[in-house]
Amino acid sequence: MNSVRSIFLVIGALLVLLGAFMLAPMLADFVTGADGWRSFATTSALTLFAGAILMLAARGGKLRMNIRAAFILTTFSWVIMAAFAALPFMLGEVPMSLTDAYFEAMSGLTTTGSTVMSGLEDQSKGILLWRALLQWIGGVGIIIVAMAVLPMLKVGGMQLFRAEWFEPMGKVLPRAQTIAIGIGAAYLGLTILCGGVYWMLGVEAFDAMCLAMTTIATGGFANADNSFATYSANGADIAGSVFMVLAALPFAAYILAVRGDPAALFRNAQVRGFIALIFVLIASMGFYMVLLGYEGDIHPLRMAAFNVISIVTGTGYALGDYQVWGSMATPAFFVFMFVGGCAGSTTCGIKIFRFQVAIEGLRAHVRRMIHPTLVKPLRYNGQPLPKSALFSVYNFFFVYFACFAAAAIVLSFAGLDTTTAISSAASAIGNIGPGLGDIVGPSGNFAPLPDFAKWVMALTMLVGRLELFTVLVLFLPRFWVS
Repeated sequence: MNSVRSIFLVIGALLVLLGAFMLAPMLADFVTGADGWRSFATTSALTLFAGAILMLAARGGKLRMNIRAAFILTTFSWVIMAAFAALPFMLGEVPMSLTDAYFEAMSGLTTTGSTVMSGLEDQSKGILLWRALLQWIGGVGIIIVAMAVLPMLKVGGMQLFRAEWFEPMGKVLPRAQTIAIGIGAAYLGLTILCGGVYWMLGVEAFDAMCLAMTTIATGGFANADNSFATYSANGADIAGSVFMVLAALPFAAYILAVRGDPAALFRNAQVRGFIALIFVLIASMGFYMVLLGYEGDIHPLRMAAFNVISIVTGTGYALGDYQVWGSMATPAFFVFMFVGGCAGSTTCGIKIFRFQVAIEGLRAHVRRMIHPTLVKPLRYNGQPLPKSALFSVYNFFFVYFACFAAAAIVLSFAGLDTTTAISSAASAIGNIGPGLGDIVGPSGNFAPLPDFAKWVMALTMLVGRLELFTVLVLFLPRFWVS
């Protein structure tokens, strides 16, 4: 019962925070004379009321949080917040159906970036700001979850991340609350800096602010149907590439750097691996585009850099349609969807450290085949690599691709063609944004999909964002047995 009170308290507090955030788009619509401010006022009041009721229900008795409660809280907080976040879309000037509104809200909170909306240039400032805020909230939310909850739950090898970042930070910032505040400050600082750079490069102030929030959240919602192509005239795409990379690095490193250890970032194996991989992929794709004879207003290397970084980090901005770059581009970008950034960042996907751990395990296996009597402990980033962490990573790979395959099959049953079904599943579980093909590719959106497919994708987005096991464990009957 005490765990239930704790869950009610935290979810209630999150709803109160969400309701408070709704006041910003309400004010934006009110100032610009849009009627949408009334819907935001209504939904804000409803959300604040629901949050207050849950917090009042948590009064009395001692609050306690065990492992089971942590799983339940982590999943249900995202589900419930998406439900309330969908209300402004349903009650806005251009009302959306329940399915479309929930899809858009879940896509925002999970920083997926898939959208069912078109004609974005004609949407009210309030709706555009709300989409950006949802991704910004979800981006910092997953960092806190990754720092505090997932390592404790030993999800997919995340305990390695706790040992690598959380413990050194604990010596500098001894309280978890202080660490969360530090991460929030770094997140806010990068957002302000990114917005300022966009504005100096000629992006209008409102768009610059929204783009900054979705860039640092690696979310990908833009205020134009043409995505980032609308803002690239003065080189904003170059700035976007830089800030997407910064957002894909561990935010804990920024705190350690400010606290007197600037080399912490470069000592990290996953950071070095991520930067090296990005350079290799950009160079390869840029060279391919040159050989292809690509002609356009933007240099092929610059075009390749932005789109590669956008997909690898799961941001999902599009600068042109990379599906017209020749036969190699489409399968290459499909593979990029599975990579992801660093643990402890706003990115999604499999993440670099899991690839590195899996490769280290494979190397050890090959060494044992050649030298059966050789005893050499596994190490990662200069530290011993527990077998439990290695098995956890292998399990993650298996479950990740099993969930991807299951989602693709279910989406094909919903009537989607093969390309749309497979790429939509990859986009959802990797929280990427655009898929492939004429319907959901960089030049399309997800509005034409049937409602059933949108609900499947919303669930897949949640599963991918919360590192699979956090959600899937709730479907095991044994989990609910005392």
